[in-house]
Amino acid sequence: MARINEHYSKLQAGYLFPEIGRRVSNYAEAHPDKKIIKMGIGDVTKPLCPAVMQAFHEGVDEMGQEKSFKGYGPDKGYDFLRNAIIDNEIKARGITTITADDIFISDGSKCDTGNILEIFGLDNSIAVQDPVYPVYVDTSVMAGRTGTTNEKGQYEGLHYMPCNEENNFIPEIPSKKIDIIFLCYPNNPTGTTATKEELKKWVEYAQKNKSIILFDAAYEAFIQEDNVPHSIFEIEGAENCAIEFRSFSKKAGFTGTRCAYTIIPETLIATDSKGNDVSVKKLWARRHATKFNGTSYPVQKAAAAIYSPEGKKQVEETIAYYMENARIMKESLQEQGFTVFGGVNAPYVWLKTKNGMKSWDFFDQLIEQIQVVGTPGSGFGSAGEGYFRFSAFASREQVIEGMEKLKNASL
Repeated sequence: MARINEHYSKLQAGYLFPEIGRRVSNYAEAHPDKKIIKMGIGDVTKPLCPAVMQAFHEGVDEMGQEKSFKGYGPDKGYDFLRNAIIDNEIKARGITTITADDIFISDGSKCDTGNILEIFGLDNSIAVQDPVYPVYVDTSVMAGRTGTTNEKGQYEGLHYMPCNEENNFIPEIPSKKIDIIFLCYPNNPTGTTATKEELKKWVEYAQKNKSIILFDAAYEAFIQEDNVPHSIFEIEGAENCAIEFRSFSKKAGFTGTRCAYTIIPETLIATDSKGNDVSVKKLWARRHATKFNGTSYPVQKAAAAIYSPEGKKQVEETIAYYMENARIMKESLQEQGFTVFGGVNAPYVWLKTKNGMKSWDFFDQLIEQIQVVGTPGSGFGSAGEGYFRFSAFASREQVIEGMEKLKNASL
């Protein structure tokens, strides 16, 4: 009889967001007359912008004509998109250490951050921020890189780096050598950021210890302040110790369309068991070509359209819309006496519950009393207990109504 991968049995309950969906569905079924305002899961609500839609239609039309039909695309993605990324995201930031050949187009950063560990040995030590985007942890568990959970709900074998109000949500540099470090800025879930000076410390640590930083920059497009880097490759030396993950999902509304890219510099080197140098980029290229047949041509053509003059303007308008939602949320919550973080350079507002209320208790009270949905901080890790996340990816009307309801609630 076939045997299962028993590491899956170590996973705690269900994945966070389906669990939220389950609870919301149960409430909706029991109270069909109640209007539910959802500000929990970070899914966009504004439609694809006109420039993207036009390019999408053109791509689909091309696929319907023999002369312009495309079959399997290049493993790494089409040159027109990779070159557009270099011109508009890399060179535009003054980064000279990355080329188009370092870019791998994919169908999502969630997939890439979950799959990247496949090319690294199981004996590597791994550090994650706490609270943390659950994919980094859960995929480590699935691969057999951890033990079981302790009394805090943390997996043995992972190095957790607490991020809280006391350290301004910037984890301390580990006192011991860690091989692989997950960092996410602007941060999901807290919405906080790291300056160039703070990231420089991590790059210096990684260089000293021959570590690799896995840098999730999925929310870089929402950065508003000048002292916050959009890419870890703005830091000198990062090309020797970092991989960066970027996405069109939140930047351009591609959550349902699926397009992202991973940057692995030519100069990034790891070693095998005998101490021989190995190109990380070549390993990922081999894995990418073996397990992935590429993002579709119409989707890549649509993604490239965000770099046209019209596309840039339209994407910026959508981002401004979401960031105005974040501003409204943050100011309203502060007026209500909550301690609030984020919401300035990211579309997430991270609040501290009052009177030490547990995160899931706050979730239950919100939906029961005022039919407002957010995300319990404890779902992102033990350091998230007592915190709660609201997403600005909602309609303006929902945000205003949700904040007004919260203001009048007896919480």
